[in-house]
Amino acid sequence: MAFRSVTTMEKPLQHISLTDWYARLNQMRNIADARRSDAFAIRHASRSLRNETRIESVWANYETNEALTDRISELNRWKDIISKTFERIEREIDMLQEEKNATERELETLAGPISVIAECLTMRDGRLGSEITYDEADTEIKNELAILENNQRLLADRCQKAWEKLTRLEEVRFKIGMEIENKVEAVELDKSQLALDRNAANISYKPDPTRNPKNSCSYETWLEHVKNVKLLAENELADTYAIREALFVCREKARNMLQSQMERAEHTIRKRIFETQRARNELEWQQTKMKEEMERAVCEIRNSEQALRDKVDALKLAETRLENRAQRSGMELCMDQAHDMLCLEVEKLREIRRRLMAKIDESKTNFNLLEEHAKRIDVDLENKQHALMTDIRALDLRMRLRGGEFGIKVASPSAQTDRNIVLTRMEKEIPKE
Repeated sequence: MAFRSVTTMEKPLQHISLTDWYARLNQMRNIADARRSDAFAIRHASRSLRNETRIESVWANYETNEALTDRISELNRWKDIISKTFERIEREIDMLQEEKNATERELETLAGPISVIAECLTMRDGRLGSEITYDEADTEIKNELAILENNQRLLADRCQKAWEKLTRLEEVRFKIGMEIENKVEAVELDKSQLALDRNAANISYKPDPTRNPKNSCSYETWLEHVKNVKLLAENELADTYAIREALFVCREKARNMLQSQMERAEHTIRKRIFETQRARNELEWQQTKMKEEMERAVCEIRNSEQALRDKVDALKLAETRLENRAQRSGMELCMDQAHDMLCLEVEKLREIRRRLMAKIDESKTNFNLLEEHAKRIDVDLENKQHALMTDIRALDLRMRLRGGEFGIKVASPSAQTDRNIVLTRMEKEIPKE
């Protein structure tokens, strides 16, 4: 009996066991479950993210709109405050201008008496020898001229201060006007931004929208600036009423002084002459000292410039040494002590040059100030000399004014003499008859 066998052929690959097969199946199942779980979690997270981003976007836009609304309200509030201040400034400018014009008209009325006094002084200037005396009439004339000049100077000073105040008020008004215009423009711009939404046609991506714009500032700086502008206006308005009142008081005081000028005669005018002479002598001494100081300043500038020129070659030498030593080859090009000392020498020489140049500039500035002040002293000295001569020539004024040309009531000479004795407290010095 014959047996037959079947010939089997296997693939020349590694076979796995049934246990490994089941393990692989479980692994695939577990991976599939994990992938489905991850997909579910991602879908859930995606829905949550969409909802959260939508809500955050809506709230962010709402908060931005609220911020814009608050900003518009704040700008309008400050604009109203500054606008009221602007109106106050305009009213003060108008009233101060009226007072200034009235003071200027009052100042112009003083030209008539002064011109008459000048003519009388010219006539009296021809006296010679012992005829040039300081009599009572001459003293009263000088007193009247001093009062008139004082009134003129006082009114001119007040007008000058009023003009300066008007100038400052004009500047503040301009600044506040610019602030109001800027705030109106900012309100309009913020309103236009508040009117935009995500469906607007004129919105687009911008290159760098979150950048800080050029010349921008922080909110605290802006708030401080607005408060400073308001405070500046308040400070300028604080003394405006006082200036207007001072103008009125000055005019009334000038009139009263002109009416009572005959009561203050000999003592005041002689004191004025003495003070004028003392001021002239002081200015002459100051003029001499200023010229000496200017000569010393010029000498010092020349010495400093010479010292600066002396440092040029030393600096060239040190820089040349450094440049030549930089041509060394190989490892010899090292930063040795000589290099450090040369660098230190260059820095010292440059610092010396800088200090010398600064000192020269300071000396020149000081010389310019000395020269400018010397010129002012010369001008002031000429004015003092002219005022002194004017007071001396004022002795003949009363001869013309006694005719009543300006309607001035003059007391008798004996009454004026008695009053002068009382005012100067000379009762005990004069012997009794």
